[in-house]
Amino acid sequence: MLKTFSLTDIGLKRKLNQDYVYSCETPIGKLPNIFIVADGMGGHNAGDFASRCSVETIVQSVLHSEAQNPIQIIREAITQANAKIREQSNASEELRGMGTTVVVAVVVDKMLYVANVGDSRLYLLRDGIRQITRDHSLVEEMVRIGEIDRASARTHPDKNIITRAIGAGENVEIDFFELELEKNDLILMCTDGLTNMIEDSEISIIIKSQRDVAGKAEELVKAANNNGGKDNIAVIVIEPFADEVSVC
Repeated sequence: MLKTFSLTDIGLKRKLNQDYVYSCETPIGKLPNIFIVADGMGGHNAGDFASRCSVETIVQSVLHSEAQNPIQIIREAITQANAKIREQSNASEELRGMGTTVVVAVVVDKMLYVANVGDSRLYLLRDGIRQITRDHSLVEEMVRIGEIDRASARTHPDKNIITRAIGAGENVEIDFFELELEKNDLILMCTDGLTNMIEDSEISIIIKSQRDVAGKAEELVKAANNNGGKDNIAVIVIEPFADEVSVC
């Protein structure tokens, strides 16, 4: 049985929360569940609109999809969200140039299906913490080609420049990941408002220190704010097999 908890927080520096989360543990369309994190960007309220509109479009697409394969269902939904954001951006001067990151996850029996665009992340915690998604950012590309090291990437001045986003182009390139889940696994989805404030190792420690999913999520947000809270924070914590988790 799935146990989940999700929340967003405006942080300590921003005047508007442009992060948006959606968490559904029960069947939606042909999927048994769906979890979405989005981090919008754009002036005025455009980023807020982009993240919310993208998530709502994805949910509606999933509800009405005739596809059977989870990856195909998610691909159609994200593609529709990209088209919707482009349409709204072109129709309104206030929304022009807006975009959003998105991470989508679905648990089907023991399989986890993940899609991402941008630099919001999904982690798997199993004997440590492992980032499953790959950031679509300028700094990540620099790390990949050896121009800078991982430690320098955390404080690089171009850290917030992303190379892919929903609404950035007519076509959207989506990364997909599939992995088999095990007993005691835990899934964390989050925006960079969390990961820019807390090291992965600290995320792992905080999660292990709390017994339930709500406590884990709330403590992560609290830690991000204690470290400066420079951005909005969005978190979804998922225990895929909560009724089978071993009690230490």
